[in-house]
Amino acid sequence: MLSFVVWDVSPEIFTADVFGLHLEPRWYGLLFASGFLIGQQILFHIFKKENKPARDVETLTVYMLIATVVGARLGHVLFYEPEEYFKSGADMLRIFKIWEGGLASHGAAIAILFTFWLYTRKKKHEGQTYLWLADRIVIIVALCGCLIRLGNLMNAEIIGKPTNAAWGFVFAGPARSAITTPFPDQVLKVRTVRNQAAQDTVIGSQAYVPLTVKAFVEKEFANTDINSFAQRDLPVALGQSREVREHFNWNIKPFSPAVSSEGGQTVASVNVYGVPRHPAQLYEAISCLLLLFFLFWLWNRTKERTPQGLLLGTFLVVCFGLRFFYEYLKEPQVNFENELPLYMGQWLSIPAVVAGFIILFIASRNRTGKVASGKS
Repeated sequence: MLSFVVWDVSPEIFTADVFGLHLEPRWYGLLFASGFLIGQQILFHIFKKENKPARDVETLTVYMLIATVVGARLGHVLFYEPEEYFKSGADMLRIFKIWEGGLASHGAAIAILFTFWLYTRKKKHEGQTYLWLADRIVIIVALCGCLIRLGNLMNAEIIGKPTNAAWGFVFAGPARSAITTPFPDQVLKVRTVRNQAAQDTVIGSQAYVPLTVKAFVEKEFANTDINSFAQRDLPVALGQSREVREHFNWNIKPFSPAVSSEGGQTVASVNVYGVPRHPAQLYEAISCLLLLFFLFWLWNRTKERTPQGLLLGTFLVVCFGLRFFYEYLKEPQVNFENELPLYMGQWLSIPAVVAGFIILFIASRNRTGKVASGKS
């Protein structure tokens, strides 16, 4: 038995009905907001050490928040699905529905860099030049990149390709929505666990993990239709879900539907085999975290004497260089990427890496680090 991880985490922190409102706060939103809140404190520290006005941090936070959300959304719309949003008869208001998903980090990066230009036009006489600011902000961007990718992991999105690596993740979350959507009043919760009675199996060169999908049903339903639900409805609901078929191999049988009791609740269950995949979100999150520490260490060594462009160039080369190679481990986000020699994320990463090397070359000629005066 290999050490695959069965990832069955709900994207919602909790669900509750309060004063007629159904609340479902998500981990993604919490992690996204945390990036800005924690990043703001880091920026306060940097500005204090370099004798810059603390009030400017609040202004920058607002600039970055708007740039990140707007840029990431427009980046997805323009780079990944322009034909979907601009086709004849399309609902243009969907562009603003960011809660439906669809954010692109490259779009956020472009918008943030443009925002820096707007901000520094009024601040460069105070020593806050474009490169000076970008060098400090990329520390925060690395932090936000880490937390956003963890949010993607909680949502089980931006998934990797199948793997036999021991750390491969089986994303079992789609089974939850596949069952609760058609049976919202009958099913209380859904859990997917490793089937300890079976062994991993290999078909061709790909390993598959034995799993048991458990649907905990409400009491009245358990006393009436539970057997037909377990034998027929549960397998059908799972089998008809495209998302489930991405993560479970539906050709390995039997499904062995069963009814049991667990913790005083009636449970309908079915056995399936999961597809372990690269946790690409986790790869990028760890990379961004390490990059955060490295960039902060670089800044902390010289602070205001840091050569302009050093941190920005390092960030662009490392972050987007790794992004280029991580794309080989990911499933394409949109269908047209299958027709391209490189994925869209790779095409967008190339100019970022090139720009990073150019900026590092400029930084190498600016070792004097005359940043405080605003001179380069």
